[in-house]
Order: sequence, then C-alpha cells, then structure tokens
Amino acid sequence: MKHQLEFEKPITELENKLEELKTHPEEHAMDVNFENEIRAIEEKIAETRKQIFSNLNAWQRVQMARHPKRPFTLDYIRHAFTDFNELHGDRLFADDHAMVGGFARLGGHRVVVIGTQKGRDTKENILRNFGSAHPEGYRKALRLMRLADKFQLPIVTIIDTAGAYPGVASEERHVAEAIAVNLREMMLLSVPVIAVVIGEGGSGGALGIGVADRVLILENAYYSVISPEGCAAILWKDRKASAQAAEALKITAKDLLELKLVDEIIPEPLGGAHNDHPATAANLKDVILKHLAELQALPTAERLQKRYAKFRAHGHFLEKGEAVPTKAPRKKAAAKPAPVA
Repeated sequence: MKHQLEFEKPITELENKLEELKTHPEEHAMDVNFENEIRAIEEKIAETRKQIFSNLNAWQRVQMARHPKRPFTLDYIRHAFTDFNELHGDRLFADDHAMVGGFARLGGHRVVVIGTQKGRDTKENILRNFGSAHPEGYRKALRLMRLADKFQLPIVTIIDTAGAYPGVASEERHVAEAIAVNLREMMLLSVPVIAVVIGEGGSGGALGIGVADRVLILENAYYSVISPEGCAAILWKDRKASAQAAEALKITAKDLLELKLVDEIIPEPLGGAHNDHPATAANLKDVILKHLAELQALPTAERLQKRYAKFRAHGHFLEKGEAVPTKAPRKKAAAKPAPVA
C-alpha cells in the first residue's frame, strides 16, 4: 500500500484519474482525443509535483524525513558502497542492532562506514529499536572508529535517528557518558571523517556519530537538538504546535546551511528519496567522494585544527540591532568594605 502524506493528495488524485482513464477508456466520451487527454493529465501531474515539492515548509520536510519508504542506512550501503563487511558488538556488553557498521569500499577508497538503522516493519523496528541506539551502540561505533584510525581508513557516518534510546536500561548503562566520550574521541581522530544526515538527525543521538570534518545533509532531512513535537510540548504546552515549532527551530537543510551547521545539501529526486533509492544513493556517493578528496589533500594537523574550529564556531548569535562586540568589558573590582571603627 502506498504511503501518502497530506500535501501529496493533489498528486494522488491526478494519478488515480490517469489510471482510471487508462484502465477504462470506454467509459469516457469518444469525441475526446484519448492520447491528448492522457498527455494533458501527465503534464498536470508533473507540474503539480514540481510546484508542491519545490515549496515544502519545515513541517512537511520533517514528514518527508520520516517517510517509511525512505532509504535507510543499509539501503545506502547497498547502493553506494561495495564489499561491505559488517562488524558486531562493543566488546563490553552487547551488539546493538540500531547501530550498524563495518569495512567497505566507496569508489576507489577503503573506508569504515557506520550508521543508525531503522526498520521497515514492526518486527524489524523492534530488532532495530526504531533506530534509537543504546549506550553499547555508541561504544560499538567508537570501537569501529578506533579501528579506522589504527588502519588509517576514512570514516563515513550515516545519521538517521530520532535520538538515543531514553529508557531506564539506557540510563543504567550510561548513555550520556557513551555519547560524551564519542564527542571527545571523534574530535581527535587523525583520519578524515564525513557525516551524512539522511533522515532524522535528533539530538545527542545524532551528534554521537556526528562530529566530523564535513557534515552533509539530504535535501529533505532535518538536524535538530529536539524534535518539533518535543519543542512544541515544552514551549507551547501543546504537541499540536509541532508545525510552528519546526519553523522556529530552523531545522531544514536550507536553514542549517545558512547557519553554517552543515557543509552541503545533497539533492534528492523530485518527490523525495523514497521515490528513487539508487538515484539518491548515487548523489550521496558523488558528494561524499568530492569532500573525501578535499580532506585527504589536507595535512593531518591542519585537518584537525579545522575540525576543532568548525565546532567551536557553532552557536554564535546576535540579537536584532546588537553590535558585534570587539572586546569583552573588564569587570570592575569589588569595593573593599569600610573598616569598622
């Protein structure tokens, strides 16, 4: 069954009309030029699709990022990478199926690829924990990244998660510590690191594999400190304000590029990545290879310095009309209390 988003209804209605015309041509007036009628509807469908998908708002792009037919991490590994050899376990507790990774080839490069993986159906979603990794998932990712650093292999991380798993078991095994260690260690890796947000990029769960020299994002993906629903529940006290929260959060690819939180937007086929998995994977592969070539041309020390400066620059902002500060004002010394007579 085709999954239809609310804003896709005009396209679906036209497609149904076209299908009916093709299936039962005898029910339509014979004086109408059949071929011209079909051509007119096909042109209308193309025009409507272009108009809708060229003007999506933030909430609609969040819905696109969550589309159940959208390609996941293993889909991109299958289409864009070759010779994938998955590795398992964190060597401390367990193998987290929400986090996958291993050795692979990308073009002519041997790499280590790591990513969060969702499921297609109920059974697989339970196995993958809906793409939300436990602490052992982040420790597995770190183990693979250290292997990559040891063998001097570039690292590609693929992000698609609503966030790290927030349950009791996750807290008992110190998920905050696991993510914090990943942030520290990824900043120090000597090999090139490229992160790609392919769907949802939620909170610390995404950032736990997102500290990279280059952060890329698909056209209809989002990257945020909190989900729109969570933001709406906190600020508006109502999850129905999710669309308003999505706009306020500036979480779309275009907003993130303007804010310099990502380095490049990877285009998707018209209608979204779920309409053409191979074409989207080809776009992703081309952009990663371009950035990988640029990073490998840099000396290690310079690459590490740029990575550090990149993340240190995040979070700077000015209020409207506020001047750029040139130097922090010196604090006045506290007056000494008068002596008691």
